[in-house]
Amino acid sequence: MIGIFKQKNPGNALLLSIYGLVIKFPFFITPERPIPSAGENYIYKIIYSFLEPFGRNFAALYPILAFILLFTQATLLNRIANNLKLLPRHNYLVGMSYLLITSLVHEWNLFSAPLIVNSLLIWIWYQMTNLYNHQSPKTAIFNISMLVGILPLIYSPAVVFIVLMMFALILTRPFRITEWMVSLLGYTTPFYFLFILLYLTNQWTWSKIIPSISFHLPRLPANLWITAGIIFMVLPFLVGSYYVQNNLGKMLIQVRKSWSLLLALLIVTVLIILVNPGTDFLHWLPVVVPLAAFHAAAYFYPPGRWFPLLMHWVIFAFVILLNYGVLK
Repeated sequence: MIGIFKQKNPGNALLLSIYGLVIKFPFFITPERPIPSAGENYIYKIIYSFLEPFGRNFAALYPILAFILLFTQATLLNRIANNLKLLPRHNYLVGMSYLLITSLVHEWNLFSAPLIVNSLLIWIWYQMTNLYNHQSPKTAIFNISMLVGILPLIYSPAVVFIVLMMFALILTRPFRITEWMVSLLGYTTPFYFLFILLYLTNQWTWSKIIPSISFHLPRLPANLWITAGIIFMVLPFLVGSYYVQNNLGKMLIQVRKSWSLLLALLIVTVLIILVNPGTDFLHWLPVVVPLAAFHAAAYFYPPGRWFPLLMHWVIFAFVILLNYGVLK
C-alpha cells in the first residue's frame, strides 16, 4: 500500500477513496449524530440547524457529510503538499496519512465544528505559505487574517489561531508595523459584522462578541485504546520529524518555510487542546492537519521497505480492529 501511494498515479485518487471507505465504513453501518460541544459557535449552529430536519429523517446524513469533509480535506492537503513540494516526489501519502490518523479517535469521524474548522485551516495554511514572495502582501494578509477570524465563529477555542497568524508574519515577512495592523484589521472584520448583526436584532452584549474560553490541562486517556491511538500518532510524527530535519539542507527556502509553518501550526493546534477541553477528544482534531504531513515523511524517507510497511500495517490493523468494534 505504501509503495502504491508513493507513486504519482491519477488512479490513486480513486484508491484513496476506497481506502477511506474501508477504514470508515462502520460509521455508515451505525450512524451517529453530532456530539454537542461547548465550543460550538454561531456559524456551526446555523449549519446544524439547517441540517437537523434532514438528519432526523435520514440518519446516514451526518456520517456521509463527515466522510465527504474528511476525504476532501485529505485530497486538498495532499494536493497542496505536492504543489509545495514538501516531499521530493509527488505522492498520495499525505492524504492516506490524514484518513488514517483521523480514524485513530472515534470522535474525529463524526460531523462537528472542529471538522469544519479543519477545511478552512488547510486553506489558511496554504495561503500563509505564499506570503513569502506575494506581490500584494497586504491584501493577502488581510484575506488570511479574515479567514482566521471566521474560525472562532465556527468553534470558539479556534480563537487561539491568531497566534498562528503571528507565526506566519514572523516566519515569512520582514517586520512591518503596517502589515501587522492590516492583520489585526482582517482578524476583527468578522466580529465587526457580527456586532452589526447582533445590534440590529437587539441581541448585542459583549459576551456574544468575545469568545468564551478557559484553559485547563488536557484530559487523560480514559482507556488503553485511546492511549494506543495517541502513541500511533506520536511515533510516526517523531520518525517523520527526524527525516525532515535531516533533509532540510536539500530543500529550497520556500519548502523549508512551508515546513516551518507546519511546525508552527502543530504548536498552535497543541495549544488549542488546553482551551475548553470538554469531556472528549473532539477538540484535538485540528492537530491532524500538520501531523499528516509529518506522518507522510515517515512513510516516504526511511531507506528500505520493511519499516514503513510495518508501521503502516500495524496502525491500519489497529484502526480496523478499533472501528469495527473488536477492541472495546
